Amino acid sequence: MIEVRGLRKSFRVGKDTVEAVRGIDLSVQAGEIFGLLGPNGAGKTTLLRMLTTLLKPDEGTATIAGEDLVRQPEQVRHRIGYVAQGQWTWNSLTAREELVLQGRLYRLSKAEATARAVQAIEAFNMGSFADRLCRTYSGGQRRRVDIALGIVHSPAVVFLDEPTTGLDPQSRTHLWQEVRRLRDEGTTVFLTTHYLEEADALCDRIAIVDYGQVVALGSPAQLKDDLGGDLVTVGVARDVEKARELLGAVPGVRESEVHGDSLRLVVSHGSQTAPQLLKALYEAGIELTSIEVHRPSLDDVFLARTGRSLRDTPDESD
Repeated sequence: MIEVRGLRKSFRVGKDTVEAVRGIDLSVQAGEIFGLLGPNGAGKTTLLRMLTTLLKPDEGTATIAGEDLVRQPEQVRHRIGYVAQGQWTWNSLTAREELVLQGRLYRLSKAEATARAVQAIEAFNMGSFADRLCRTYSGGQRRRVDIALGIVHSPAVVFLDEPTTGLDPQSRTHLWQEVRRLRDEGTTVFLTTHYLEEADALCDRIAIVDYGQVVALGSPAQLKDDLGGDLVTVGVARDVEKARELLGAVPGVRESEVHGDSLRLVVSHGSQTAPQLLKALYEAGIELTSIEVHRPSLDDVFLARTGRSLRDTPDESD
């Protein structure tokens, strides 16, 4: 459904050139939820704006639902839906009025646009507020309208840019259900997010991006399994390099890295290896300050590929 090869985009910022997207390759299958996971500033929104024809790539090629992104942008726009960041409802209209207008903009007849609006209101459970002015809606209600506007013309692909940013947990969970429903009805969903839990729970496959490049690609389960075991984080009061050398020799330890005053270890079986780690530190006279054993997360995948935590990256614009 989406084929991307070597897409690049740079911007001039003062006297400098910033490479926002640096040669991304992607393939997205029909009927899957595909996610771009990465910190703010990684290039996710820039890539999305290129795929939705809002920005022209500097280099590379892409096809969306069989249409060429650069040579056939108008055809691409007819095949896709796009829901940008933020809330885009008009305060002076109702959800029903907005949905009918959106359908008409896609050249549906008035009768067809009205029928599609009714379907969307029912599908997104908006009947209780669809005929009130949008200025009376909650954030979650507005976001439901935004997504309904993106799919009222029945696109083959819908692009969602940070769809749940700013929503409370209940509204976020409800939108996850709606996104899954779109997938189950055959719509291909391409979304960006910087929420680890959202990517893990929602996406069939994800591409983790950093500084405009894909650093990992696969299903959430596959990416975590690729780390090759459990993760143990050990904090020590001193001699962290000595502790790394010591613990790296403990049976079952596959990898060891220093992060400040702590060690990050990849081990075969965390619950079995942890007592051996404690014993080795005790016998060497190295004071233990903390120890944590857990299964890998997507943040661990990001840390393994980039050397830093996704949770600790700064909040910057894409």
